[in-house]
Amino acid sequence: MSLSHGLIRLVRSKPVEQSDLERATLYVLDAAANMIAGARSEPGSRFIDWARQHGLLGPDGLAGDAGRNAFVLGALAHCLEVDDLHRQSVTHPGCVVAPVPWAIASSNHQPIEGRRALTAVLHGFEAMTRIGRCVGSKHYKIWHNTATCGPFGSALAAAYLFELDDKSTTDALGNAGTQAAGLWEFLETGAMSKHLHSGRASEAGVTAASLACHGITGAPLILEGTRGFFAAMCPDASPELLMTNPDEPWQIHATSLKPWPSCRHTHPAIDAGLELHRLMGEMGVSNDAISRIDVGAYQAALDLCDRPNPDSAYAAKFSLQHCVAAALVFGEIWFDAFDTPAREQCAAMRALIHLERDDALEARYPQSWGGTLVVTLSDGEKIRMDRTDAKGDPELPLATEEITAKAAKLLAWGGVHDPQPFIDAVLAMAEGGDLPALPLPLSVSETASPKFID
Repeated sequence: MSLSHGLIRLVRSKPVEQSDLERATLYVLDAAANMIAGARSEPGSRFIDWARQHGLLGPDGLAGDAGRNAFVLGALAHCLEVDDLHRQSVTHPGCVVAPVPWAIASSNHQPIEGRRALTAVLHGFEAMTRIGRCVGSKHYKIWHNTATCGPFGSALAAAYLFELDDKSTTDALGNAGTQAAGLWEFLETGAMSKHLHSGRASEAGVTAASLACHGITGAPLILEGTRGFFAAMCPDASPELLMTNPDEPWQIHATSLKPWPSCRHTHPAIDAGLELHRLMGEMGVSNDAISRIDVGAYQAALDLCDRPNPDSAYAAKFSLQHCVAAALVFGEIWFDAFDTPAREQCAAMRALIHLERDDALEARYPQSWGGTLVVTLSDGEKIRMDRTDAKGDPELPLATEEITAKAAKLLAWGGVHDPQPFIDAVLAMAEGGDLPALPLPLSVSETASPKFID
């Protein structure tokens, strides 16, 4: 039995409980809010304009085939860097998998029953993250895991909605995997390719499953074959991790939700910085008293987020230095913390920051994404904050009220004047309600960085 077929059997044999469906609604809601707000970002507005000019957005919303629809939604969902994150696989499954039901429903012009849509999302999260935890750290240094592992997740989600049998679904995974791509080089200039990654990953899987409906075959050994995914792209792959612990909870329960719009690697340090801001305020100590800031992190965070002088909002979201400085200066983090005025205001604080690898944190990564922060005051006193996990991780989960408040904030900024009916409709999917229509803007005339909404 191939690894692909084994994965299909594992996923399709897992029981789906009501609690799983209810949890899935929160991730679908988070992804949808990111799609809608993402359209107001600079790259998102360009994707919207491109989609409109190519006939993919019409008077009634999405107007493309399922694959093209998935591309648009997947790209938008990842524009603002405030979507979900699965730690062990280092993937963002929501921006790739959650668009699938909406993409298919829009192309078929038929509603999808909510529980079916949520089950498809559970399947997609499971496939994408299980493959992602096999790829190894050397893969992640060059390849963007969301882009490379995402097609498998969107393919398995789409295969469920298309009601493909195991053989055809194996074909879908084979054709999805041969499209795996996505390089980190975009970070060198802050290019917009990361949004292309999530969009293409969603599109690739949906298209692969659609083709399998028509008998287009795919390599059954796409994962483990001598010229397959692991051999080609994963020098330190651990294929044995794919099928481990089949009875553990669905991987959606192990997926973190972001409270702050920056690279997830920065979040432990942000959390520590915000706590230090509060503590220093209680102590009556001003930021002017800080003479040095030491930030400890695991190696992957340093590889991706050592950017002492970010020259754009996007670069600032991948800068440990800026994220820590902003937390200490502002005491809160939202989109405007990365804009030009904020970067200028935080420049002096960034100059005090020194990054170093923390071996204890490295030993726990990727099961745990932690960070340390030590502030040295001008009188020599040191104040230390440690984070084993970050806010929004399963160990420190956002409450349902926090998740829905975040969604309302994003939806409102994205132009949804009354977000609550849409939020209620998504949450009702677990009780049998249909997948609601997505209130996606048909055009964007104004773009800006969303401001913090109380």
